[in-house]
Amino acid sequence: MDTQKTVPPHNEAVSPAYRNYVLFILTLVYAFNFIDRQIIGILSPFIKADLGLNDAQLGWLKGFYFALLYTVVGIPLAWLADRYSRVNIIGISLTLWSGFTAASGLASNFTQLALARIGVGIGEAGGSPPSHSIISDLYPKEKRAGALAIYSMGIPFGIMLAFFASAFFLRGGSADWRTVMYAVGLPGILLAILLKFTVKEPKRSGNLQSAAAQAKSWESIKTLLKIKSWWGMCLAISFSSFGSYAISTWMIDFYVRAHVGLDLTWLLITIGVINGTAYAGGVWLGGALVDRFAKHHRGVYGYIPALAMLVGAPAYFLSLYVESLNYSIALLTILLFATGSYLGPSFALAQTLAPVKVRAMSTALFFFVLNIIALGGGPTVVGIVSKALTEEYGQIEALRLSLSWLALPFALSILAFAWTGRNIPSDWEEAEKRNA
Repeated sequence: MDTQKTVPPHNEAVSPAYRNYVLFILTLVYAFNFIDRQIIGILSPFIKADLGLNDAQLGWLKGFYFALLYTVVGIPLAWLADRYSRVNIIGISLTLWSGFTAASGLASNFTQLALARIGVGIGEAGGSPPSHSIISDLYPKEKRAGALAIYSMGIPFGIMLAFFASAFFLRGGSADWRTVMYAVGLPGILLAILLKFTVKEPKRSGNLQSAAAQAKSWESIKTLLKIKSWWGMCLAISFSSFGSYAISTWMIDFYVRAHVGLDLTWLLITIGVINGTAYAGGVWLGGALVDRFAKHHRGVYGYIPALAMLVGAPAYFLSLYVESLNYSIALLTILLFATGSYLGPSFALAQTLAPVKVRAMSTALFFFVLNIIALGGGPTVVGIVSKALTEEYGQIEALRLSLSWLALPFALSILAFAWTGRNIPSDWEEAEKRNA
């Protein structure tokens, strides 16, 4: 039984100030999630030099080893989140992933660092599904895309803070990468304590007497997996994130190799600012536009991300081949703005279409598919391909070519977003009937 105190659902007397506070804390937790997830990509050149790793090994660390148990553990944790205290699950998970991030700084070889990355993945599996479920209980579906877009700002802000922390501790290139691991990992444990003592477990919203709520969990999951636009959005964000995760973990390596002698501190701060502005702006705008126009046509949940990626994907491809570092970063900025636009709509749709009994499970299954394809595949495939091409093309061109092939999953994501937009109206109507 869930023994924590409860607060009323969003359709009763919930204080707007408290609701916004919970959203702020959960967004901060999500930021720490991405600080700890991103940091290895930023420190990659230093880890490579210190431990003598090749690109394939770095790819395994950035992608597959992190995703290995992250994808699997997320499902049983979501099952628990649909039944027990989501606040407790988030707090314990945050403590685990923060502790393993700090422990990464103790690694002296590839195997030890791989085990630490697996531990970070296990912890982070318990972050988003229960958080999405809590937000969906505190905000009505008409405001859910905007609320989850704000929550999703934890991604760009977390990445920004990871770049800033790296720039601070690595200024001049003299500090040990291990110090950065300690510095970004340990504060997460303090945040877990704050969460535990200031956030109450909300009462689950929705009509709990409906057929959807009374159905067995497995029946609800089977219903969820028959929804076409759920699958369409899941695959669309997976293909796009395949490229995004690969870029976020390999672009620093590419810039360091392609622009010898660059000011690393300047680069880290610049990329951090871009994530905190352009990427965050895309996240906010995507959620705001969908909340505004979805009342006229539900298909905008898919059409707006498709249009954004039609602009962002070509800009990214060009960024790999322009000679100027400044031009390359400017083009990369366009991609970051575009990729931010689909986060709020995608996560909101995963909640709105789900039977009320399996909202956390909906997000967990969403992330299961997404992370097998994107997080496990993107960084890992780029690393393996780069290593395979290095002997023939050299380290710079090999990495450039492997990053160029990301145009393919971006193209697939555009098609999937557009297809999803066509199917959302009918699926949305069915979801409303099911949960009424």
